Amino acid sequence: MALDPTSDRRSVGESPEMATYVTGPHFEPTHERAKVPAVGPGRDVDGFVRQFMRELNYGQGVSLARSTVNDQYLALAHTVRHYLMQGWIQTGKRRRDAGDRVVGYLSAEYLLGRQLDNALLASDLQEIAREAMNACGLDLDILRAQEIEPGLGNGGLGRLAACFVDSLATMDVSCIGYGIRYEYGIFKQTFVDGRQVEEPDSWLALGSPWEFPQPDRATRIDFGGHTETYTGEDGRERVRWVPSWDVQAIPYHLLVPGYRNGVVNTLRLWSARATSAFDLQLFNQGDYAEAVRARTFAENITKVLYPEDSTPQGRELRLQQQYFFVAASLKDFIRHTLPADFDLHQLPERITFQLNDTHPVIAIPELMRLLVDEHDFEWEQAWDVTRRCFDYTCHTLLPEALEVWPVELLGRLLPRHLEIIYRINEDFLAEVREAFPGDELRARRMSMVQEHPVRAVRMAYLATVAASKVNGVAELHSRLLRDKVLPDFSELWPDKFTNVTNGVTPRRFVRMANPGMSELITEAIGEGWVTDLERLRELEPFADDAAFRERFRAVKVANKDRLRQLLHHRDGIELPEGHMLDVMVKRLHEYKRQSLKLLHIVSLYERLISGEVDPATITPRTFVFGAKAAPGYHMAKETIALINAVAKTIGEDPRVEGRLAVAFPANYNVTLAETLIPAADLSEQISLAGKEASGTGNMKFALNGALTIGTDDGANVEIRELVGGDNFFLFGMAEPEVAALQAKGYVPSSFYQQSPQLKRTLDLIASGAFTGGDRSTVGAVLDDWLNTDRFMAMADFDSYLAAQARVDEAYADQDRWSRSAILNVARSGFFSSDRSMRNYLQRIWDLKARS
Repeated sequence: MALDPTSDRRSVGESPEMATYVTGPHFEPTHERAKVPAVGPGRDVDGFVRQFMRELNYGQGVSLARSTVNDQYLALAHTVRHYLMQGWIQTGKRRRDAGDRVVGYLSAEYLLGRQLDNALLASDLQEIAREAMNACGLDLDILRAQEIEPGLGNGGLGRLAACFVDSLATMDVSCIGYGIRYEYGIFKQTFVDGRQVEEPDSWLALGSPWEFPQPDRATRIDFGGHTETYTGEDGRERVRWVPSWDVQAIPYHLLVPGYRNGVVNTLRLWSARATSAFDLQLFNQGDYAEAVRARTFAENITKVLYPEDSTPQGRELRLQQQYFFVAASLKDFIRHTLPADFDLHQLPERITFQLNDTHPVIAIPELMRLLVDEHDFEWEQAWDVTRRCFDYTCHTLLPEALEVWPVELLGRLLPRHLEIIYRINEDFLAEVREAFPGDELRARRMSMVQEHPVRAVRMAYLATVAASKVNGVAELHSRLLRDKVLPDFSELWPDKFTNVTNGVTPRRFVRMANPGMSELITEAIGEGWVTDLERLRELEPFADDAAFRERFRAVKVANKDRLRQLLHHRDGIELPEGHMLDVMVKRLHEYKRQSLKLLHIVSLYERLISGEVDPATITPRTFVFGAKAAPGYHMAKETIALINAVAKTIGEDPRVEGRLAVAFPANYNVTLAETLIPAADLSEQISLAGKEASGTGNMKFALNGALTIGTDDGANVEIRELVGGDNFFLFGMAEPEVAALQAKGYVPSSFYQQSPQLKRTLDLIASGAFTGGDRSTVGAVLDDWLNTDRFMAMADFDSYLAAQARVDEAYADQDRWSRSAILNVARSGFFSSDRSMRNYLQRIWDLKARS
């Protein structure tokens, strides 16, 4: 008997009427949804079902009865995409006809999250889609869960970029987001014996229905080789780059819909392909590996997000990635987006490129190369155009995060660009010497080319020199950026520096992630707050309304139930009921101080098992971590292993059952965040003061009714100022105190000697209590804490425990806690990414939004 190739397909009920949706007459819509143009197929259930069945039958090639859940999801995604298409086409035409000035957002990361829910929300199709799927005998929630989010970012930087392009579409600002289409995104995290193991993130394995490949707009990107001087037809000496190898950059377009305004912007991601697929002669000779070597080598460029850079090969691949996507983006805009006869001297009137951190900074010498070498600009003309085309956002205060590329690597991979950087630096240092005559030490400090420990190019300096504006991402961060990271530059150009505090999109992280609270807000203050988040201020009087507080608590309980169900099915984690949910989710890095949170947990556990504290007297708490450590970051990985060891020990100890629990679900991502954040009671934002640029997780938690325990760091400062000190649990040293202690000479072991509770906590860990009696396992972590502790967790430990005691006291009065939580929501409207974008438009880009 022949095997049925579709026998593994999951069957669902198919009503006889479904056939009419494939062959029936065209349906004309009888009404429009509010604020959304009636574009595409009919905007009612019948029209949606008809389009869905077309996609399933003719797109996926299956009947409903023979379709898999993935077939159904892909058909649904294509259906929703179809509704966005007319808006995308019309938006592009309108902007081309108007000659709009474009924001070119250059970012190596876009942590987008799932697209289906966002597209349904933006196009106001949620109810229609649910009813349509019901009519087909399908469950929309099952299809939503089928989507794999594209892990095209590492954390806050990529999520911020996604929020910003969402806001620009909602505000009807002409924007093209440029980035990389990584075949494998940020790795999938699993735990083996409590230790992180990285697995490939195969987000493309089942298809990506949201993207449009456009291979006919491929562009060639060159690498390597050498430069040579020649005399041009006009008799002038010129330089040409003679590369030794190249790749093709293939654009993939993703739609970025505005919120119910018919506007759809573009995210253009680049994928690398070999210029020739394979060597047919070698293939026919049987040397299959060598025949496809060039293709494999080329495609490595966009294979993985942030390849491990602890090896020379990894560092080179990172630079290849960065140049690849910015070179493709600049060429694409000049050749395919601008009119054919456009005068490039007017380029700043048509685009402003925003450099999202240092990753895209190589775009500066690339634009110079294009203008000087390929379009015959004089150097001074090219530099004038370039300086008016770029702006730079710095996202860090950590010296190691400000990229520095060895001259040897740049010269080997991008020889012409290194020559251009040298020329830019030479001209710049002449300007410095003119402004500060006789101050040669200043010139050396400000040089883009460092001499020690290896000769290398400081990309942040290059960006600062070339950019029209340089901004930090929170008030404190921007001040420290000016005063401590780039003080010589801010003295030379004080007007170049500004601040734009980060924000998050309220569409995804409030309206979509927290539907219960969103409905409560709308009932209280009416519609419109989703695009005007400052209107949340109207909630303030409701903080004193006992009935509203009770309903607000009910929403939080429902959100916890939703999280409990998700973690049960996703991870097999059983969260206890009735606990305070104390959450710390962010990239695992020593400066973010997951170690300090861990020490608090161990301290509380030690006090309980020693009998110092009666378990019945403490607030029951569940601590939830979510974090990935970079594959080569040893100390971060050791911290994860210790957190999981502590979680296991506490979970198995009957002495603390029902009072303490620790959960660390693997592979924290945007999808999990959308359920976890609305459920949280307490938000942990405990980085060492002066180290966190801004944070956006802190904003998401506050907007969803969690109270913050945190240091005066990053945007915590602004959150505390807005929500009020009574509704924020402040602890720890301020940045000047940190600087003073560092200058004095920080000795972490002295705090171990001075603090009895810290000593008992560390001693318990050192005893092997959490590692099966194996003391050696925790040796590296303890040695670092006691002898290095670069981010001063030991110094802030006692202050942190005192703040946690205030948390317990406040949470015991649920009415008081609910009032504070409501005020956090009401006073956090400032942290909308829409406001951030208005700041960029006014302070940096000199543009106006249409809405």
